[in-house]
Amino acid sequence: MKSTDGLAFDRRSVLVTPTPRQLGWQRTEFYAFVHFSVNTFTNREWGDGTEPPSCFAPARLDPMQWAESIQAAGMKGAILTCKHHDGFCLWPSRYTSHSVASSPCPTDIVRAFSNACRELGLKFGIYLSPWDRHSPLYGQGKPYDDYFINQLRELLTNYGPIFSVWLDGACGEGPCGNRQIYDWERYYETVRALQPNACISVCGPDVRWCGNEGGHTRPCEWSIVPRRAMDTEKIQENSQREDTAAFRRRKISAADENLGGRDVVQDEPDLIWYPAEVNTSIRPGWFYHPEEDGQVKSLAELIQIYETSVGGNAAFLLNIPPTPDGLFHENDVKRLKELGSYLRETYRDNLAERAQITQTGDTIELSWPAPISISRIVLMEDITKSQRVESFSVTDGQGRTLYAGTVIGYKKIIPLADCTAGRLTIRILESRQEPHILFTGVY
Repeated sequence: MKSTDGLAFDRRSVLVTPTPRQLGWQRTEFYAFVHFSVNTFTNREWGDGTEPPSCFAPARLDPMQWAESIQAAGMKGAILTCKHHDGFCLWPSRYTSHSVASSPCPTDIVRAFSNACRELGLKFGIYLSPWDRHSPLYGQGKPYDDYFINQLRELLTNYGPIFSVWLDGACGEGPCGNRQIYDWERYYETVRALQPNACISVCGPDVRWCGNEGGHTRPCEWSIVPRRAMDTEKIQENSQREDTAAFRRRKISAADENLGGRDVVQDEPDLIWYPAEVNTSIRPGWFYHPEEDGQVKSLAELIQIYETSVGGNAAFLLNIPPTPDGLFHENDVKRLKELGSYLRETYRDNLAERAQITQTGDTIELSWPAPISISRIVLMEDITKSQRVESFSVTDGQGRTLYAGTVIGYKKIIPLADCTAGRLTIRILESRQEPHILFTGVY
């Protein structure tokens, strides 16, 4: 029996639920990042703002090829780096000449890619770096904030519905040697006014960064966390590192493995719904580098990241960088197609639909006329009623434990090796008030 304090915490916790925009974002599940800028042509990760627009010269630019490859992988959306730290804009901004308008490729790439995404039914999002190493206004306070807001307005009003506004915390010196203190609240107000359905991610109030760029996930990921997890200054301090190779190898440390467990948050005065996004690149770098053509992540690695992120109560943001030609490289395209084929085949036939299902209280029993081979079980909570399950188990008809887990949340994917069973029993062992299981899948 739970203590009085525990019951009070349960009542308080289940009142924390996602907003409609967070729910829409969560259902997107798996989407792409596309890093493309002058860095693509200088073979750098971070430009310094001195790169001339003349270097930006893709000879075979084809954003539709990007969108088709993204769709083939089973993704539901894409976020474009409209401006990275170098300050070069992939659209003809009225507020700077440092853009495609001054390059050998005057195409409005934001428009071309957003149109391609919508034609294929993909959601479209934007990344606009607050750090601008080209603009002389950077580091001057309000004048730069005005500049940034003006560019944000252009992107939020000219390219249709935006599902994600991705803001990282990169902050360094501008061309005049000054640092900028970002007016985050003003940025948020602009997004809310112009794109109320867009989630603001990472340095924002809607979606939380998982804490690394290597695709590593927590085994116990809660969407209900302390409000202090939204501390923008701390996110900003840790979300960008120039020693990129070492940083992307970083795993989640023991100190931050559990952000929302009962023992961590029970005494927190203010809880919020702040779900996690797992982001990594299909290659070692975020921008294209020819020397990395043979270092595309393996299919097994991408499957593992997908099933521990999307299948671990988070979302998966996978970066694919176009080449200087303006195309996704053939190695990346091949891997994306392989991943999409795997996902479609693995999750095509839900064997639970042919089972006899009995649900009593905290127990779900599935049985089939004859034993079946099982490689994956998928469970989903109805997160409109909060995230409640704290531990659960899966046993077979002989009472053998096939899996013992903690959280379920939006989606839990349970991989099983060499499993044959004619009956499965799913027991919710601990929950914050009564559990609400929305979906059970067996594959």
